[in-house]
Formats: sequence, C-alpha cells, structure tokens
Amino acid sequence: MRLLLISNSTNYGEEYLGWPRQNIKNFLSASGIKNILFIPYAGVGLSADRFVKSYDLYEDKVNKVFNELGYGIISIHKDIEPVQAIKDAEAIAVGGGNTFHLVHMMQKIGIMDVIKERVLEGIPYMGWSAGSNVVCPSLMTTNDMPIIQPESFRCMSLVNFQINPHYLDASAQGHAGETREQRIEEFMIVNKNMPVVGLREGTLLQVEEDHISLKGARPMRYFRFGAEPQEFKPGSDINFLLK
Repeated sequence: MRLLLISNSTNYGEEYLGWPRQNIKNFLSASGIKNILFIPYAGVGLSADRFVKSYDLYEDKVNKVFNELGYGIISIHKDIEPVQAIKDAEAIAVGGGNTFHLVHMMQKIGIMDVIKERVLEGIPYMGWSAGSNVVCPSLMTTNDMPIIQPESFRCMSLVNFQINPHYLDASAQGHAGETREQRIEEFMIVNKNMPVVGLREGTLLQVEEDHISLKGARPMRYFRFGAEPQEFKPGSDINFLLK
C-alpha cells in the first residue's frame, strides 16, 4: 500500500499544490506511471455554474500542476464507466474541497470499495484535505459543513486512525466557539477506540507498505481517548499508527 496524505493543497501566498510538489514528484518518481486518475467530487465551490463545469475547472487546475511534473491527469467525471476507470487506473489522486460531497459521490457511483481494492493491490494513492479524510474509517473528523447527506459516513479504512486536516492549535481571534482540540475530544468521547491525527498545514503522511512517516515543516498532534495529546516531529517513529 502506497499513500500520500496531504493536509492542504496550498500554503498562504504560494501556488496551488506548491509546497507538496516535490513530495508528489518523489512519491511517483520510480513508479513508471504516466497518467493519474483524478477524483474531483469534493470541488463543489470552484464555479458558480453546475457541478460538471466545476469539475472541468478542477481537472484543468490539477492537470496544470501534474503536467509540469511530467504526468497526465484524467478526471473520472468524464468517464461513462467510472468503476472500470478505477480498475484500469495506474494511480489515483483525490482532490480537496467538501468531504461530505466527495463521500456522497463516491458512494453514489460505487467507486469507494473499488478504490480501496486497487490501493491494497499496490497502486499509488494521493489525496489532499478531503482526499486524505476518505482513507480513514469515516469522514467524522472533517472540518467541512455537511452540505449534502451521504449514504453513510463510512470511508475506506485504509488506515486505522482518523485524520483532521488543516489542524489548528487555537481559535481565530474573536472567535468564542470550541477549539479544534475540543472538537476532536468530543469525537473521542463518542468514539473512544479511534485515535485522531491532527495534521497541520504544510505537512503530510506517507505510507509505504508497513512504514508511515510524517513530512513537512511542522509536527503532528496525536489524540487518544483518556490520554494527553502528543506531539510528533517530522522524522519521528510513528509506525505505531499502522498497528
């Protein structure tokens, strides 16, 4: 299993997929892959037009980056047989946006279990933000508004922990609501056996078979029910996450 789980696509002031670009290139460099199947269904807000136009814009945006790296992007929304497209894919990239809409569409067209099967067979999987959420057991640690109701909150369970992308340590100035840590603690009170990784912006998790590593400029925050949160810096041994 090969996974590249990116917290966020873009850091402030940078180009789209700017900060993780070298990580993506390194991840794919020895694979011999030429084309990547793109899943755009989280991209609801890219256009004021209908979703299809929104997906076209998203495909173009991602394609520009991957072309510069030497790869082609083919978006699944243009394929009349999406399940077969997954079965034929060399690699899969799942973009960020709204996780509820992403899960709704993956369940609706029947590709979630097929993606899981292909990833377990060894094809590379890349996801950023919502695309990282869906490798977890559920979408319940997303930050997104539930703009649509999926069939269920179930995701792919390619990892045995939850990810909270874009993890923030404190609330914005003037905000009196719960912090992100408090929200995660609420989740763990109800889901006591499910740990959560707070993945800060500018960081990613890379899985290569039975090894997982944290890469980027900042530490991750690890939450378990009944225990104090722990901090792990890039380069730390975090293989316990896969056990």
